[in-house]
Amino acid sequence: MEQLFALDGNILLFLQEYVRSDWLTPIMLFITKLGNAGWFWLVLLAVLCCISRFRSVGMTGIVAVFIGFIVTNVILKNAVARVRPYEVVEGLVLIGQKASDWSFPSGHSTCSMAAGTVLLKKMPKQAGIPLFVLAICICFSRLYIGIHYPTDVLAGIIIGISAAFSALYIIKRKENKTLNQA
Repeated sequence: MEQLFALDGNILLFLQEYVRSDWLTPIMLFITKLGNAGWFWLVLLAVLCCISRFRSVGMTGIVAVFIGFIVTNVILKNAVARVRPYEVVEGLVLIGQKASDWSFPSGHSTCSMAAGTVLLKKMPKQAGIPLFVLAICICFSRLYIGIHYPTDVLAGIIIGISAAFSALYIIKRKENKTLNQA
């Protein structure tokens, strides 16, 4: 386990040394802010709920984000209580503001991948693919700014994708049940 923690820190230091740049930093800060409290995804999903053609997409996405939120922010962050990397990785410099909650797993990554996966699966490709790529960029931005360990982000990705597939299953069952009753 200690080797994994060391690798986690070394990856962040590598990104700080070889990937961070003056031109990329403002872009990464903008991208990471899209994931703050899931606001971008929640607004997008709420808009989709208001369009009859995409109502099911919006509802599925909201259910996925909710499942991910419960697992990540309510259960795991408090159970694991992992300190943020900028607090313990020697030489790591945080870009932006400090977080007030625990590090594991990444809530930004969970929410982004929950919404992004649903959108990829249910939206037309010309919308679903770019939104999924944005979700991946938000995940990467968390590493770039030094606020999460790679394993935090990886766990958030896994939880988010799992939440998306759970929501897809739940909503499909509900829709099938409604159709069968009609």
